Amino acid sequence: MVTSENLPADVRSRVDVPATERQQATPAEETAELVDWSPFGRVVPILAASPGAGATSTAVAIADALQLAGRSVLLVDAGDPVRSGLGRAARADGPRRDGPGPAAGIRFSRRARAVLARLDVADLAAEAVLFPPPPYWHPGGGRGVDVTVVDIGHDPWRLASDPALGPGQWLRVGSPSPIPALVVRPTVPALAHAEQVLARLAPWVRAGTVTPPTQLLVVGARQWPKGVAGTAGRRTSVLLPEAVFFPHNHEVAAHGITADVTPSSLRTPADQLLRSWRVLPQRTRRRRARWPRHARDSNGRVADHDTG
Repeated sequence: MVTSENLPADVRSRVDVPATERQQATPAEETAELVDWSPFGRVVPILAASPGAGATSTAVAIADALQLAGRSVLLVDAGDPVRSGLGRAARADGPRRDGPGPAAGIRFSRRARAVLARLDVADLAAEAVLFPPPPYWHPGGGRGVDVTVVDIGHDPWRLASDPALGPGQWLRVGSPSPIPALVVRPTVPALAHAEQVLARLAPWVRAGTVTPPTQLLVVGARQWPKGVAGTAGRRTSVLLPEAVFFPHNHEVAAHGITADVTPSSLRTPADQLLRSWRVLPQRTRRRRARWPRHARDSNGRVADHDTG
């Protein structure tokens, strides 16, 4: 099992300090130590500009597109269990691994051929919950991971207060470099929230501690409604030209994420996004992987055909 000795020195020193004595750090106090992300392949953290933005459905669509392209995928659900949108993303819960403290651990399950790793917090924990650093989230057992998709699923304002602790650790500068994306709704308030999140992260970016989001994902539309994009702030406006749109899907909106494969309307932009990032190659005639035969969609149809 991974121990605190395997963690970066600046994180280890703060994880080992009791929560009652831990002081909030500032970017100037951080050591820009590169993280070795190679055990996780390419790391794709998905942030939400605001609650309900659609980060969970977007992260799962990306993970599903990857495994249908034949990639080994780790899908990380870093959100608080009571706020998680992935509680039904697997057909059965798998084994639990303790984190740095007994109050918080990781539960590993299967979503088709992908590994789903979810934060698991003990009920009535008697001690402060220490968020498990990334090494604890690797499934181990010699399992290779091509891509790790992280649904940060956390209040972005709180996350950006100290990215060296909590889910913000998935944004840490390292090799290969993470590819963070920021999810927004196609509304004026959503763009305002996005600007605030980017501004909140800016000091950590300047300090070389975290990798900034360079991709905007717009959930719930095929294009910007009239008059919305023009309200973007200075930081967000830079991301507008390359924004990727994930259209509204009634089934996902009504029922949330289940163990069924996400609809093709969501996987298609996810697939295009992954190819633009060069996480997936340009299209070839190679046959794509199939969703397991037992996985059925909401209408009871077997989703084991070539869905590319």
